[in-house]
Amino acid sequence: MESLAAFYPLLAVLAAYLVGSLSFAVIVSRAMGLHDPRTYGSKNPGATNVLRSGSKAAAIVTLLLDALKGWLPVMLVKWFGARYGLGDGTVAMVGLAAFVGHLFPVFFRFKGGKGVATALGVLVATSWILGVATGVTWLLIAYFFRYSSLASLVAAVFAPVYYIFGGGVVWVMDKSLVLSTAVMSLMLIWRHSENISRLVKGTESRLGKKKA
Repeated sequence: MESLAAFYPLLAVLAAYLVGSLSFAVIVSRAMGLHDPRTYGSKNPGATNVLRSGSKAAAIVTLLLDALKGWLPVMLVKWFGARYGLGDGTVAMVGLAAFVGHLFPVFFRFKGGKGVATALGVLVATSWILGVATGVTWLLIAYFFRYSSLASLVAAVFAPVYYIFGGGVVWVMDKSLVLSTAVMSLMLIWRHSENISRLVKGTESRLGKKKA
């Protein structure tokens, strides 16, 4: 059994990636008889694009499930990790793996979404205060500017900042979690490169706009 213990972090990361690879925007849309979100709007399989189908219910369910698949793997490691010798390093890797699974899902030809909801789920599992702070940042920007992409970009920038400044005050800061949070933020910004271009040009779609 001790020889197998070395493989527990790898198995946890692999399981988290597979969970993250469940593209709920596509799954929920199919279950609710809606068009594939990869065929309209931004063609991004995420909750914001599902909202453009006109179904708020489908968008909400997608959002919650996408967040859940980021939250659950991290929480399972935090709940049961001590029994198998899994520490904060594994927590960081598992959260990042779930996020990467959403971006590059093995079940959907590695063509996934941008990972905003999944990243938020990971942050909430890391610390509910960190998750709430990041989520409130998203909500404020989205409310005042009506751009989901802009809200996601600002929240992505502030997430690692919140974690670093909260270290030693709200939580014990861990270097591996700093790194994983920073990597998620950079990947989120990278995945929004087209949105950044449209924001600059003034052609980005606003929240609530239905598919053409």
